[in-house]
Parts: sequence; structure tokens; C-alpha cells
Amino acid sequence: MNLWKRRKGFTLEDNIVISVGLFGHSGDSEVWENMDEVTLTKTKEMLDDMHKRKIDMADSIYVINVGGYIGDSTKSEIDYAKSHGKEVYYLEKI
Repeated sequence: MNLWKRRKGFTLEDNIVISVGLFGHSGDSEVWENMDEVTLTKTKEMLDDMHKRKIDMADSIYVINVGGYIGDSTKSEIDYAKSHGKEVYYLEKI
């Protein structure tokens, strides 16, 4: 199912959707391509922290694992969510 349709579906099912703002592995290459290493590291750390704050506000998380891919940051967020008693759902079966 298309990600945007799924997000709309969650909303129409009376859920508040807190979404990802940037994708590190695809779709947002223009954000990352001209960053120096120090800025890149700081930005990734900031985004990792921001994602965890979003998890703190959520009852559950929905992992966008297109093609079954789950990167290191996402694995860390899944572990964080589980350790805080959050339900974890996946776009694609794992």
C-alpha cells in the first residue's frame, strides 16, 4: 500500500499521525549531499533525538521498512519504542 494512503487511512481511523520529516536512505539526498562531516553528524544526532521525542508522544510506531530495509537509526528507534512500552507495527512483514 502507498505510504501516503496508509497515513491518510490512519488519520481517518481517528489516529493522530506524527510523521517522519526526512528520509536518510532515500528521497532526501539533496539535504545530505552538500553537508560537511561535522554538520552531517550533528544533523543525524539531532534527528535521532527528535524521532525519540516523537516516540515519547506516541502510543505506537509504524516502521516504514520499504523492501524490508531497516537501517541502524530505525533499529535504535524500534528498540527505544519497545523499551518504553510502545507497540511496533511494520509497513512490510519482517
